[in-house]
Amino acid sequence: MKPTTATGDPAMIRRINTGIALEAVLKHAPLSRAAISEKTGLNKATVSSLVQDLLDQQLVLETGQGQSSGGRKPVMLVFNKRAGHTIGVDVGANYILGVLTDLEGAVLKEIRRPHEARSAASIMKLLFALIEELAAAAEASPYGLVGIGIGLPGIVDETGALLFAPNMDWEPTEVARLTEARFGVPVRVDNEANFGALGEQVFGAGSGIRHLVYVSAGIGIGTGLVLDGKLYRGFTGHSGELGHLSVDYAGPPCRCGNRGCWELYASEQALLDNALPLGCRTLDEILEKANAGDKAIIDVLERTGAMLGVGIATIANVFNPEAVLIGNRLSRAKRWLEGPLARELESRALPYHRSRLRVLFAELGDASAVRGAAHLAASAFLDRVKAGRTQLLSTH
Repeated sequence: MKPTTATGDPAMIRRINTGIALEAVLKHAPLSRAAISEKTGLNKATVSSLVQDLLDQQLVLETGQGQSSGGRKPVMLVFNKRAGHTIGVDVGANYILGVLTDLEGAVLKEIRRPHEARSAASIMKLLFALIEELAAAAEASPYGLVGIGIGLPGIVDETGALLFAPNMDWEPTEVARLTEARFGVPVRVDNEANFGALGEQVFGAGSGIRHLVYVSAGIGIGTGLVLDGKLYRGFTGHSGELGHLSVDYAGPPCRCGNRGCWELYASEQALLDNALPLGCRTLDEILEKANAGDKAIIDVLERTGAMLGVGIATIANVFNPEAVLIGNRLSRAKRWLEGPLARELESRALPYHRSRLRVLFAELGDASAVRGAAHLAASAFLDRVKAGRTQLLSTH
């Protein structure tokens, strides 16, 4: 019996090569067909055929002529960032923020609303209404809405179900499954701090940082851990709940079941609790009074900054990151937080751990998570494109 020789499926090989050509455009555009050949090692005839496929699929566009190196000027190619749209949503304990983006992450529409909802049913109603409003604002495109990313303030499992949200009264809820059933597109759901870390890595202050801890300081505190360039999820996928580290052995009880948790002292909720006797009920009111020089309010902000520093010193000692990045709503108070924070870090973190540590504030402010959620939805769509698992909308 003659030995068989394994040969690749031509259709599979073509899909792989199409993905390689598209990746070159995504990373290096504008570039010519010849440049794609040079960067990928694919021969020019193959590249010409693959590019025509991408043009037919409306995933790349010709944008005119580039510089000649001694012959005809080459036709330059770019990715068609308006081939589809994504939606990112950040569901906070007291707000919901959503964005409609193109496939490169540019925000086309943003909706931000406060809320006082607590149950899963009421929040899912708000979530669906927000997504519908954003989707209705999208212009016609070859692929339409290609994905949704949703960040949640709690523990999320690998199926996209919310298991536990300490600052909300959610029962376990299959958020991804319910949203996919409603809108008919792939949905990615994760803890909002993980999306915040991704958003800052791609679009903000975390660019190029391989060892990063993102601290989402909102009503609670969550953290996204990026270790050696990869998001660390832990054994069961639930890592990053550093807001529930005890900073006070005999402290008050937390909704998580622990006592003296860091978020009881250094979160937006802690700040609001301490500012309420001074006549401030919202973060906007606090910042307005601080900007006007109100000494009592500034003292409250500085105490919050000091308690942020206490927790960040522990993060520095445990993870030895290159940077700790503070995001979410409390990042708006950077002016009053960073000095006390730095002093506590200096006095509490081990010298070798703090010597090269950078403490940064999110460039995207409280939009880090929503931008990361939309980006992951776009990345998942591009992965499907490269695998040959997408098609143009029938109406185009």
